Amino acid sequence: MVSIRKVPRTATATEPAAALLRGYVDVQNELARLTWSGDDYVRTPEEVLAAHDDDGLVVRLVAVDDDAPDEPAPDAVLGTGLVYMPLRDNTSWAYLGVGVRPPHRGRGLGTLLHDAATSIAREHERTTFMAETDHGAEPPEGPGAITAPTGAGRIPADDPGVRFLGSRGWQLEQTSRRSLLRLPVDPDLLERLHRESLAAAGTDYRTVGWDGPVPDAWHDAMARLFAVMSDGTPMAGIEYEQELWDTARVRRRDEEHERRGITSWTTAVQHVPTGDLVGYSVIMAIPPSTTFLHQEDTLVLPEHRGHRLGMLLKTENLRRTVAARPDAERIGTWNAEENDHMLAINIALGFRPSGCGGVFQRKLG
Repeated sequence: MVSIRKVPRTATATEPAAALLRGYVDVQNELARLTWSGDDYVRTPEEVLAAHDDDGLVVRLVAVDDDAPDEPAPDAVLGTGLVYMPLRDNTSWAYLGVGVRPPHRGRGLGTLLHDAATSIAREHERTTFMAETDHGAEPPEGPGAITAPTGAGRIPADDPGVRFLGSRGWQLEQTSRRSLLRLPVDPDLLERLHRESLAAAGTDYRTVGWDGPVPDAWHDAMARLFAVMSDGTPMAGIEYEQELWDTARVRRRDEEHERRGITSWTTAVQHVPTGDLVGYSVIMAIPPSTTFLHQEDTLVLPEHRGHRLGMLLKTENLRRTVAARPDAERIGTWNAEENDHMLAINIALGFRPSGCGGVFQRKLG
């Protein structure tokens, strides 16, 4: 028999009581390596422990044999579950995740974890759920692929995670593309794209940049941009409201990054006539990897699009980041498959498709 246990919140990731956390991370890393054939998305127990969100509730679950001790060895954890529930906004929404080690699949562990995660979300009165699947390659068109309702992108129909969600009433709403940029970037290409975007932006726009936390002077401006970013990318049929951001939440975000050991580089674009920040782009280095970087948000406010500001932001931030991290070998990023404009910018910079994901939704009455 198998039992589902909550991972306790401990003071450290090394104490005996953190055994379930260490097992949770071991399972997550095994599954990440299986999907991506490398360590790009491997995490440490210390970083995961520090990744609590003061604006959301995180519940982590593990599946272990009934006779496992209270502090089992990491390999005694057979599968994991995750529930994330926002507390300030989207209070009817929850993100759910389930993973089972391949040797233990077929025993009903995924169902137990899924049901436990669903029960927790329902106890908190959540009625709209989101889940994702990751895939190392996008399948070709045909009977072995499922096309998103948007018509953009496909995921493998025979993937265990896809079949699992489909059999439990989840609906595929969107697919996303993972893209990878090998470093170093051709300096002539980067310089040309940067120069062309500067010319298109003209004198009404200029860039400002910083490393790490948002400077105090830009807290209010970045709060506005983070709010727009939260629902400003293509969402297909995903029901998600714009997040509530203020100066305090910006500070909490940066404090969490510091706890997790995240290094970041941000470039923002300022509209000179008004002084407003109207777009930004962020690259992060998340431990333990020292050679893989994450291209995170890139946003330009709708009323300021059409001036190649997206390319200006990405080229400027890429120049700053690679100068600061000459040891970096590659940058990964994710985009909705229907986000043609941002995908075109990435392709021009040298990003190439390197996997895909499915975004699923389930609504309860």
